[in-house]
Amino acid sequence: MSLSEFDIIKQYFKNNRQNHPSVIAGIGDDAAIVKIPEGYQLAISADTLVSGIHFPISTNPYDIGYKALAVNISDMAAMGAKPLYVTLSITLESNDPEWISSFSKGFFALADKYSINLIGGDITRGALSISVQIMGILPDGQAMMRSGARPGDSIFVTGELGMAAYALFSTNKACNETDQSCLNRLNRPQPRLEVGMAVRNISTACIDISDGLNADLFHLLSASSVGAEVKFNSVPICNVLNKLSPELLIKLGINSGDDYELCFTVSEQHEAELINISKKLPVKLTKIGKVTESEGLTWLGNDGKTIEIPDKGYRHF
Repeated sequence: MSLSEFDIIKQYFKNNRQNHPSVIAGIGDDAAIVKIPEGYQLAISADTLVSGIHFPISTNPYDIGYKALAVNISDMAAMGAKPLYVTLSITLESNDPEWISSFSKGFFALADKYSINLIGGDITRGALSISVQIMGILPDGQAMMRSGARPGDSIFVTGELGMAAYALFSTNKACNETDQSCLNRLNRPQPRLEVGMAVRNISTACIDISDGLNADLFHLLSASSVGAEVKFNSVPICNVLNKLSPELLIKLGINSGDDYELCFTVSEQHEAELINISKKLPVKLTKIGKVTESEGLTWLGNDGKTIEIPDKGYRHF
């Protein structure tokens, strides 16, 4: 039996799920209504994933559903916000029940993990595209902005960089155990929500690494009207890239996206506190450089001399 868009919503996305008490109206009305607690601000972000651009056409639908939500949670992490609600607008090439079921399971695997409510959206027919809008809350005045970095601040990065880019690079090669680990990072990125919420009171600025460290750190520095000196060999690039040429290592580890790690700055007076916080976090934090007064991003080698790294982070146009 053919499924209409209303059947799809009812069977795969509404499914009698219990909403958070703050949801006044969710799926089923023309608009969702939520009540924000007094003393909190609402953080809102949106991302669109397009087949063949953000994920290979052959990607498992479970992974597509998972990643569609993960990249949005990453934006909440970068602001220090707790995600509560999402809307989902999906354009489908067909109403294949098996595909839709797998997609929704991947989506809700992450939504349930973080107690995020799906409160609305839309379904249309066309080339495969998924748009998610996410909403989270945080105490008044505690958002981590890109514009707060100051000269003298230290720059930190979570986790390792380059695994997702390596997965795309090795897509057409025989997949060994290392490649599979990288593929998991590409298809099911781990949003660093615990880190974002843990450091929001001491971080001066933050951004998630979606287009590559080189490009995203530059965005943060530009928003703050400052510069930075970064030690190339301090950047936590995954070991699998060491077997590649220096040019490829830079391309995949520094200038490629899909890592969804966090890059943030902390003043010197709060570094000791950050070290204590880091002991309780599920991911390693690495100090890679310092914020400077002079604008621009300078990369340094072990000898302290400048390294020329092309500015080629991911761009849609």
